[in-house]
Amino acid sequence: MTTDKLFFDHVHVISQDPRTAADWYVAQLGGKITASSEFRGAPQVVVAFEGATIIIRGQRTGEKAAEKAGLQWGTDHFGFGVRGDFDGFCRQLKDQGVVFSLDPVDFGPSLRIAFIQAPDGVSIELLQRRDSH
Repeated sequence: MTTDKLFFDHVHVISQDPRTAADWYVAQLGGKITASSEFRGAPQVVVAFEGATIIIRGQRTGEKAAEKAGLQWGTDHFGFGVRGDFDGFCRQLKDQGVVFSLDPVDFGPSLRIAFIQAPDGVSIELLQRRDSH
């Protein structure tokens, strides 16, 4: 099997309040809402970024969602690359009230990372890869 046609399409988030969560991704991270609808009995909002999409949907009739209590099996987080002034971008997010679970730190000689808390217990890694030469 070849993977030359495989590409990343989206992250799907389940939210208690999809519109409020989508507005957070727009206001804090600069995403753009490209669609908002009801699908299979639940509101769904699509937020687009350069090269990435987050689909945020609400609870469907008959579903039982629970609060995240911390680390769980499965997807732990997703990451956004940052171009330009990484630390300045992080300072701007802090000034906007974004909560950091890990402040900017070098993670080896060619990577700088930070983690922020998004709505609904979602963890987002911010990262900047640097040339190690």
